[in-house]
Amino acid sequence: MITKTAEFHRNILDLDPAQEVERIVERLHNDIFHVLKRKGGVLGVSGGVDSAVVLALAVRALAPNRLVTLLLPEKESSPESLLLGREVCHQFGVSPLVEDISEPLYGFGSYRRRDTAVKEIFPEYDSSYRLKITLPTDLLDSDKLNFYRLTIVSPEGEARSERLRPSQLRQIVAATNFKQRSRAAMLYYHAELRDFAVIGTPQKNEHDQGFFVKYGDSAMDVQPIGHLYKTQVYQLAEYLDIPEAIRTRPPTSDTYSAASTQEEFFFRLPFELMDLIWYGLTHDIPADVVARELDLQPEQINRVYADLQRKQRTTNYLRTPPLGLFDEL
Repeated sequence: MITKTAEFHRNILDLDPAQEVERIVERLHNDIFHVLKRKGGVLGVSGGVDSAVVLALAVRALAPNRLVTLLLPEKESSPESLLLGREVCHQFGVSPLVEDISEPLYGFGSYRRRDTAVKEIFPEYDSSYRLKITLPTDLLDSDKLNFYRLTIVSPEGEARSERLRPSQLRQIVAATNFKQRSRAAMLYYHAELRDFAVIGTPQKNEHDQGFFVKYGDSAMDVQPIGHLYKTQVYQLAEYLDIPEAIRTRPPTSDTYSAASTQEEFFFRLPFELMDLIWYGLTHDIPADVVARELDLQPEQINRVYADLQRKQRTTNYLRTPPLGLFDEL
């Protein structure tokens, strides 16, 4: 038996892209048509690499006439997201539908509820400002806890940042999560209209570390790339000829009006480094072995191990199905 420590190296996550694409496409086709017995699929396309890869896989699995793609912008979305979403849809022979979700967000009070918390910190904040929330990105070299900061950017480009209290963070996040839940509702409207299934786009990093909104972007009938690390998604993106502008675009949730990468907002490390360390953690590989392979110090690896474990532990409830006494009936 080969020991786990002997298995770890920098290329441990390399895939055979052709084989993996074939495997996913076959499973996606079978799940939608034979397991779920749906007539096709509905997919939200964001202009990011995950949804672009899932789009390319879905076209192969279902054919374009069995696939509906939705672009779901709102008033704070980056114009680049809509532009890239259209581009990748057209590349794969699909004409997207555009459903602007700003109106339901106003109805839910999403912007108003969020801005109430923002104004507790920055009373001058109004709709002419942009905002984002971020975590420290010095995870390798600092044991500081994950305290979120709110940054606002004035119309003149001046940025100010303050630490968020837990109550303020909760209100901002809860109000903002209406965005993902509104998109999910629109996906299911179009799916039920056609007797189609909703195809999800989260990958392993988002699902297993809890970077998703429950009943928002986690609402789906099939999850074709949920087993893949982010760096493996990029391997498939290159093989599937996803537009270079999407493959080189920094991953973003496109949730806040000021530009914020997923690394700033949640993950705290570049994916190419984090994925390897995470693989080491999940396969019980000692920190010193991972450190040696990645030219880092064991204490740095242990900091990342602890951060990953904390994220998985504190987001377990997101992955927990509804609880009840079903087994006792």
